[in-house]
Formats: sequence, structure tokens, C-alpha cells
Amino acid sequence: MTGSIVQVTQAAGEAGNAAGQVLTAAGELSRQAELMRRDVETFLGDIKAA
Repeated sequence: MTGSIVQVTQAAGEAGNAAGQVLTAAGELSRQAELMRRDVETFLGDIKAA
């Protein structure tokens, strides 16, 4: 029984770490998407002005 509790605790900790990594990656992806949006907006503005 104790071994099962330890395994569940370890699995929960690993799941929490993985969730944190996913959250970090999602935040970085969002940041990059915003930068790309701005670049595309600038690019299209330059085309319209040409």
C-alpha cells in the first residue's frame, strides 16, 4: 500500500511538472504568434503603401 502511495505521489509530481512545461511553452508560443502578427501587419502595410 505504501509503495502505491509513493508511486501515485511521484506520478502526480511528474504530471504537475509536465503541466508547468506545457504552460511555459504555450506562453512562449503566444508571444511568438503576437510577434508574427505584428510582422505580417507591417508587411501588409508596406505592400499597401507601395
